Amino acid sequence: MSVPIFEEFEPADDCACAGCGRQRRDLALALPVRAGGHPAARGARRALVLMTAAGVVLGGGGASALARPSGPTVPSAPADDGPGPDTPQGGAGPLHGVPGPGGKPASPAAAPTTGQVPAASLRRSTRTEIINRAKRWVTAQVPYSMEKYWTDGYRQDCSGYISMAWNLSANEWTGSLDKFGEKVDRTELQPGDILLFHNPANPTKGSHVTIFGGWTDYTHTSYLAYEQTKPRARRQATPLAYWDNSDRYVAYRYKGITGGTTTGGAASTTTAYPGAAMFGPGANNAYVTRLGSMLVARGGTRFYGQGPGPRWSEADRRATQAFQQAQGWKGAEADGLPGAQTWRLLVTGQGRAIGGSSGSGGSTANETGFPGRGYFRPGQSNAYVEKLGKQLVKRGYGKHYLSGPGPRWSEADRRNVEAFQRAQGWLGGAADGYPGPETWRRLFR
Repeated sequence: MSVPIFEEFEPADDCACAGCGRQRRDLALALPVRAGGHPAARGARRALVLMTAAGVVLGGGGASALARPSGPTVPSAPADDGPGPDTPQGGAGPLHGVPGPGGKPASPAAAPTTGQVPAASLRRSTRTEIINRAKRWVTAQVPYSMEKYWTDGYRQDCSGYISMAWNLSANEWTGSLDKFGEKVDRTELQPGDILLFHNPANPTKGSHVTIFGGWTDYTHTSYLAYEQTKPRARRQATPLAYWDNSDRYVAYRYKGITGGTTTGGAASTTTAYPGAAMFGPGANNAYVTRLGSMLVARGGTRFYGQGPGPRWSEADRRATQAFQQAQGWKGAEADGLPGAQTWRLLVTGQGRAIGGSSGSGGSTANETGFPGRGYFRPGQSNAYVEKLGKQLVKRGYGKHYLSGPGPRWSEADRRNVEAFQRAQGWLGGAADGYPGPETWRRLFR
């Protein structure tokens, strides 16, 4: 009796045919469980061993038939700027690998995560730490692979990349990453959040995940995406939410996020109320900083001996309460904890400031600190817009005013601000015509 011949081939890394795609997934599932393989593959692997052993007894077979092929060869071509190919995901794998390129995992396999993961059980990370970890793989040009593990022990595919950036204790996959985050609206994305598409019908068809690195400009139609895709980790401007399957991506925020932000985060730009959980004793995040800055701009300077900062303090509570009382609110409506209405009045420049002046004028216009981006948007009318316009004229950037400047934000304001920003040598989204903290500082220094 002849010995069965087992022909194993290495699927092309960039081949989109059904055969290569299936083989790539089979390779991932066929790994031993201790090396990150899927538990369901154990039975099939045992059958293969028995069949081959029988062949050896009957006619002599080579042990090489059992050898697992190496991971796919990674192309050396640079990443393009177009849509990334399908990035199929394997099962959950272990974390810690043997040091050195292509190190094999050494710890027992982690079971796929099921159910929501409590925030208290997660490692804490700031947004800056998440982005810095994401940058390391981009700098190292870590090649894409569903079977290999980088020197830090994380699997070199898109979900392993997120596991690494979020500092998770195991390699997760697109079907489990949502358990470590909470859904957020796309308008509230901040650096370190993720955009996740998991195709439950067939995870090999389009499932992918990226890290949000900040908006590219004020239109919020594209963002800087950090992602692990073929041929290697990259950072590039990407249309929201992705090149394909855009409407199927869901935004998630890591549950273990703690204080500390990166420049350009939505916490400093969005007008949406972030929720009561962001404020109060124990809170430490960018929204607390922004609240304090807005309160200072509305007459709350005297409450802060230092700061404002990201950690909630009694100064924040007292300043918030003073602003609420300035609106005529009493009792529970002026408890010092900002609700949706308090936040809306602050970010839009409406309501009465601390001390009695209205949002459209008053003594707060004499503050030198940046009042917040919400004051400078179409439809806004307040003293800060007029103050901005007068300073632009004073600095020689008022040529687009046919009249005024006045308190109502206009296209002339935007174009004059843009001219000032370009004079600083800024380009693209940094010169969009909408003043931020640095524009304000340079204009009034």
